[in-house]
Amino acid sequence: MSTLVRIIRRSIVTTLQQQLRRMSGPGKSATIAVGQMRSTSDKTANLGQVKELVARAKSKNACMLFLPECCDFVGESRAQTLELSEGLDGELMAQYRELAKWNEMWLSLGGVHERNDQGKIYNAHVLVNEKGELAAVYRKMHLFDATTKEIRLRESDTVTPGERLERPVCTPAGQVGLQICYDLRFAETAVLLRKMGAQLLTYPAAFTYATGKAHWEILLRARAIETQCFVVAAAQQGWHNKKRQSWGHSMIVSPWGKVLADCGGDRELEIGTVEVDLSVLQSLYQTMPCFEHRRNDLYCLTAYGLKSKEPAQDRPFATNIVDRRTIFYESDHCFAFTNLRCVVEGHVLVSTKRVTPRLCGLDCAEIADMFTTVCMVQRLLEKIYQTTSATVTVQDGAEAGQTVPHVHFHVMPRRHGDFGHNDQIYVKLDESAEEKPPRTIEERIEEAQVYRKFLLDSS
Repeated sequence: MSTLVRIIRRSIVTTLQQQLRRMSGPGKSATIAVGQMRSTSDKTANLGQVKELVARAKSKNACMLFLPECCDFVGESRAQTLELSEGLDGELMAQYRELAKWNEMWLSLGGVHERNDQGKIYNAHVLVNEKGELAAVYRKMHLFDATTKEIRLRESDTVTPGERLERPVCTPAGQVGLQICYDLRFAETAVLLRKMGAQLLTYPAAFTYATGKAHWEILLRARAIETQCFVVAAAQQGWHNKKRQSWGHSMIVSPWGKVLADCGGDRELEIGTVEVDLSVLQSLYQTMPCFEHRRNDLYCLTAYGLKSKEPAQDRPFATNIVDRRTIFYESDHCFAFTNLRCVVEGHVLVSTKRVTPRLCGLDCAEIADMFTTVCMVQRLLEKIYQTTSATVTVQDGAEAGQTVPHVHFHVMPRRHGDFGHNDQIYVKLDESAEEKPPRTIEERIEEAQVYRKFLLDSS
């Protein structure tokens, strides 16, 4: 066999392997790359570094490249930072998207300066898929306002904090939970992301030299161990300007806490690659089932303002069945749906997924999730109906008027003068169970679609 034939055959085999890897989706092994760079205020030069890192990752057959915080630029002053920032529909993001599409590679843009309408920016972690589409955006929640011996930074002077945690994103490398830099110091968000299904957590950063030297590796390994996730942390390295130096040491850490890749502290432009095998996670969960041992009856973590899960099935409501098309919001333990008989316009119900008749039968996680969901739904309805008040009530037991033995809250937007006597709403609530004619399924589905669209558009 000639050398040319062998080269062609090897090329064909490699191409087929790559296609099969992409077709297999999450849950299989995949090669990922973590990048390290030194951004300055020169956006063109920084983009050149990104292109070089993409080329190196491509040569290693990586399906996904993780880039550091500030991969777009590091400003030398607040004024310059605001001046150089762009929206996510700007020219620089268009070039990132084209880069991902051209190389058929997912890009984690670890923290770009997204201009907002508040005269500041968001520190935005943007995922771009291999088609060049925006797959997800997480805006940094925890802002670094700190003073060390070496540096004083007040991120809040320039940055608007994000308003919510984002659900993990399905990628060729698995379910990826998005964080940024200083978020690393808050274990709660890492645990919440794992609870939501994250298999890989990513912490793109521009850690200061002093804090990086003291805490970077320790914190990354801790987050990996406590969540049993792979951790990928792309980092800035070196002097960005006369005032600011970053620690470096971009890393990939295993769920056991082992450092699988480390780009070092003296290499300005570098990548590390690892073949991530998600099958090891299931074995780890079985041998050390930490998340099964958590005492949800005694303590829990619940995130507020999460995007709704897509209603995937009809839900039991005591002995009744709630059509999934009438469900407009779903969380881990609860769901909100349009009502069969309404006392006022916008009267909806929030129920637990687990069928249990009394509030006292809920565990800590269900209680926290229930009240979080009720508050979210109340806020949603008040925005839609332009109201400023609501009656929120639960009939807990038959003697309290409960007709469906399954824990549920009534959320009812209130208008001025909607009842001659304010508390008459409770009388009407009792009467509606028997006297008010039921609404059609079409009415309830249409109403649910309005609420669902509002949630989607406002997210």
